Amino acid sequence: APLLLSSAMYSASDDVIELTPSNFNREVIQSDIPTTLVGIVKVGAVDADQHKSLGGQYGVRGFPTIKIFGANKNKPEEYQGGRSSQAIVDGAMNALRSLVKDRLSGKAGGSSYSKQQGGGSSSSGSKKDVVELTDDNFDKMVLESDDVWLVEFFAPWCGHCKNLEPEWAAAASAVKEQTKGRVRLGAVDATVHQVLASRYGIRGFPTIKIFRKGEEPEDYQGGRSRGDIIERAMDLFSDNAPPPELLEILSEDVLKKTCEDSQLCIIAVLPHILDTGASGRNSYLEVMIKMADKYKKKMWGWLWTEAGAQMELEASLGIGGFGYPAMAAINTRKMKFALLRGSFSETGIHEFLRELSVGRGSTATLGGGVMPKIHVVEPWDGKDGQLPVEEDYDLSDIDLDDDFEKDEL
Repeated sequence: APLLLSSAMYSASDDVIELTPSNFNREVIQSDIPTTLVGIVKVGAVDADQHKSLGGQYGVRGFPTIKIFGANKNKPEEYQGGRSSQAIVDGAMNALRSLVKDRLSGKAGGSSYSKQQGGGSSSSGSKKDVVELTDDNFDKMVLESDDVWLVEFFAPWCGHCKNLEPEWAAAASAVKEQTKGRVRLGAVDATVHQVLASRYGIRGFPTIKIFRKGEEPEDYQGGRSRGDIIERAMDLFSDNAPPPELLEILSEDVLKKTCEDSQLCIIAVLPHILDTGASGRNSYLEVMIKMADKYKKKMWGWLWTEAGAQMELEASLGIGGFGYPAMAAINTRKMKFALLRGSFSETGIHEFLRELSVGRGSTATLGGGVMPKIHVVEPWDGKDGQLPVEEDYDLSDIDLDDDFEKDEL
C-alpha cells in the first residue's frame, strides 16, 4: 500500500504511525501487501530532528516534507499538493490509483528492500553507483581525486559485509545524487586486492575508511544503515564544499537555474546604491555570504537584487517599495514564500532560517501562484552610484532687455 510520510510531530493518539530508524524498514520499505486494495493508505510521521539519519537518507532539508512511498519504495515521490486534509487525501488516492493500475497491468511495482535481502534484483539505486576499487586504480581514482571517498573493504564470505551491501549500494546512489558526485562510495575486495588491504592495515570486515585529498585516511565510526551512511557523507560534503555562490538577479535564467534545483531560494532586496554606496552594499552582501556558508549543507540558492530593479518580484513578495533591505525564502516548486521579519543581520537572518528549517516559519502563496516577470538588468559594477547629470541649457538665444524698468517695491 502507498504510504505518505511527513517530517512532523504527532501525538500517540493520532491515527498516524510514528516512524523511527528501528521500525522504518519494517513499516515502510518491507511493506508489500499483495492484495490490490488491502491496507489502502498508511500515514506515518518522522521526527526528523530526533531521527536525523532518516531525514538524510531521503534528502529531507526543510519541514514539513511529505513523501509518498508507492510501488517502488526505494524511490519515494515528493508530495507537491496542498496541506489541507482534503488535498492530502486526494494525493494519497492518486498514488493509490497509480499503484492499482500498475498491479492490474502486471507490473512488478518496483523492487522492495525485502526482495533485495532475498537475493532478487537489486534496487535501481544500487551497485552501479558503488565504484569497484582495485590495486591498480585506487591511487588514481581515490588519492588523486578532489572528491571525498568512503571506501568499504570487504570479504565475500563475510556475513556482515553481505548485510551491509544493500545499505552501501542505496547510500551510494543517494549520496551521488545529493552531492552531484562530490562524495563517492567505493568498495575493495580485500581478499583479492591484498596490497591495498595491507597498506591500510585492514584486519576485520567490513572496514570503512574516509579519504580526503592530502589527508591521512580516517576510520568511519558511524552506523551501518543507509541513513547513517548518507548522513555522514552529507556532513563530509558540507565540510569540504565551498559556500553557495551569491548571484545578482540579472535575468530570468539566473533565477531559474539557481532556484529550480534548490528546495529554497533565499532572495534579498537591497537598498538602491545611491542610498548605501558601495561600502554599505558590500556589508549587506558579506552578511549574506556568511549565512550562505553557515547553511551550505542545505544546498539552498542565494540571490540578491537592487530595490526597484525587479518590481514585479517585489510586489509578488509583498515587499513593495519600502523597508529595505528585505529578504524572502521562496520554494519555487510549491510557489510558497516566507519573509524575514527581524533585522537584516547575521543574528536576525540566522533566526529566520533556523525557524524555516524546523517548519515554524509562517508562509504565504506567491502572488498569482506563478513566478513574476524578471527583467534583464545590467550587473552592479561594484562602485558607488552616480547621481544623474543635469542637462546644461544654452541661454545665449534668450533675449534679455537691459533697459526694462524695475518695479519699485
